[in-house]
Amino acid sequence: MIGFRPPTEVTLMPDPFAELLVQLRKDAGRTQEEQAAAINDVSRRDTLTRREVSRYENFENVPTNHTLGHIAVACSFPFEELKREAQAARARRRKGNDREEEDQDAMKRRTLLGGAVVGVSAAAEPWGRLALALSKGSQIDHSAAAMLIDRAAELHVQELNLSARRLQRMVESHLDTITTALPRAGKHEQALTVAAGETAALAGWVAWDLGEHDKADAYYKVTSQCAATAGHPPLRALALTYASYGATAPRDRLTFLSQAAQDVRGHGNATAAAWVLGRHAEEAASLGDEMGALRALERARFAYDFADHTSEQAWVRFVTPYRMDSLALSVYGQLARSELAATADSAVERLGEDLPDGGVVVLGDLAAALLRGGDVDRGVYVSRQFAAAAQAKPNTMGKDRAVQIAAGLPVGERELALHLKQFAS
Repeated sequence: MIGFRPPTEVTLMPDPFAELLVQLRKDAGRTQEEQAAAINDVSRRDTLTRREVSRYENFENVPTNHTLGHIAVACSFPFEELKREAQAARARRRKGNDREEEDQDAMKRRTLLGGAVVGVSAAAEPWGRLALALSKGSQIDHSAAAMLIDRAAELHVQELNLSARRLQRMVESHLDTITTALPRAGKHEQALTVAAGETAALAGWVAWDLGEHDKADAYYKVTSQCAATAGHPPLRALALTYASYGATAPRDRLTFLSQAAQDVRGHGNATAAAWVLGRHAEEAASLGDEMGALRALERARFAYDFADHTSEQAWVRFVTPYRMDSLALSVYGQLARSELAATADSAVERLGEDLPDGGVVVLGDLAAALLRGGDVDRGVYVSRQFAAAAQAKPNTMGKDRAVQIAAGLPVGERELALHLKQFAS
């Protein structure tokens, strides 16, 4: 009797295109889940899943050209080259995957991967950095560079609306993507270096928000390195102004801000100068330097009124009229100036009914200003709006404002005061 013989196990040869997708992900040092998140970060949607990445890598599916564009940016790989490989993969699927063509394509792909693709994980080692320096792979195109730069700008705007923990993943993922792109930036090198510095500065700010102060300092230092490499002083001003919030000594804060003010002098930096000068006014007021604070605030407002907000550095987009109101309220409140009441009225009118959308810090400064100025009813109302916004987006500055507001609430609002104190602890 002939014994039963189990069927021979068939091992399918991986497709070269699927191998390429796997290699690109591994070069970036990502898991499949992290790859999905990176592609979603580029596409600004949250639709791609780990399962779909797995399907691509197992050649169960081939991405559409639209998705390929996002993969190309996320992995810093030339889009046209990736599209050609995908087209060839689709043809192989239609023709039954001829083995000889696969072997030839696989050999070509291994050659390509060996010489042109070196990612973030490899760059952590000396040999990886050398490979990046010697690589003569294809340079990224204009559209890919523009997407990376625009995304860096958008992240600074989203800082107003997202929690620090959620924003951190997005910012660090984007910084990895730009880092991967820099060795092949070509003529886009300066612009991408600036975008990398802007993203690193925001990563530092988010880290500080989360209490990771050493990490924040490291990001600020690398931002300053980007500024020096790109020959772009306003980028250092961004790092210094963010760092001013975390400096322990008030005099150190003013030193940082004085240097930042020098870095944003000149044409095209008016919005940045408005923010830096507003921060200078805030810190001068905290030291009781009334004349210095008022002079700096006046210069900040003048700069902001005459700024072209659409053509300046990407990161100035978060310097909104609401943020300028917040700085003025902070200065007038600390100095107990008579201008406080009128400024608060103007801020309330500007915010309208959408108070939570104005940002946690703006709401906190407005609530504190109203309470200081004796407008208790509106002060309590805005304090409640602040409490809701701060709970949805907890951060270090929001907690500082919570303490100030709790101290200024009337006796009848003990429950709200207790809630704010608990939030700040």
